[in-house]
Amino acid sequence: MMGGFTTFEEELRRSGRLVYTNVGWSMSPLLREGRDVMVIEPCDPRSLKPYEAVLFRRPGVQGRGAYVLHRILKRLKDGSYWIVGDNCTCGEFVMPEQILGRLTAVQRNGKLVQFEDWKYRAYVYLWCAPYPVRFFILHISRFVRRSFGRLKRELLRLIRKH
Repeated sequence: MMGGFTTFEEELRRSGRLVYTNVGWSMSPLLREGRDVMVIEPCDPRSLKPYEAVLFRRPGVQGRGAYVLHRILKRLKDGSYWIVGDNCTCGEFVMPEQILGRLTAVQRNGKLVQFEDWKYRAYVYLWCAPYPVRFFILHISRFVRRSFGRLKRELLRLIRKH
C-alpha cells in the first residue's frame, strides 16, 4: 500500500466491500457521476444473472478505465458474459475471473435505491433488457444533440457576423 491507496481488489479482500462514487457516465441514468455512492461486494461470478451490475477489471489497462461497472446482458455458453453500460451502445465480453464484485446498493441524496423496488425493476426491464431498442434510442438522441449543437453554433456565428 503506497500512500494509503489500495486497489479495489485489495479493498474488497480487506473489508469485504467497496464503497465509492463512480467516475463517468456509462451507467447513467442509474448512477450520477461523483454524486451517487455505490456499494460493491464480492460474489461468485458463476452465480451472476442477467441485468446485475458488476465491477470488473479490464486486462492490461492502467488508470482511468481499468475498473468498469456495467450490466450483464447475457451469459454465453463458454461462461463469459456480454456486458454493457446502461448509457452505452457498445458492449464487451468479460470472463468470470475479471469480475471483482456485484453492485449491491446505491445511495442517492442520503437514500438507498432499492433494487427490489418496482421502479428500479421497471427501469431494468424497460431500459436495459431491450438492448437493441436502447441502442437505437441512444444513437438517435446523440445524433439529434450533435445536429442541434451544430445548428446552434452556426446561428450564433451568423448573429455575431451581423
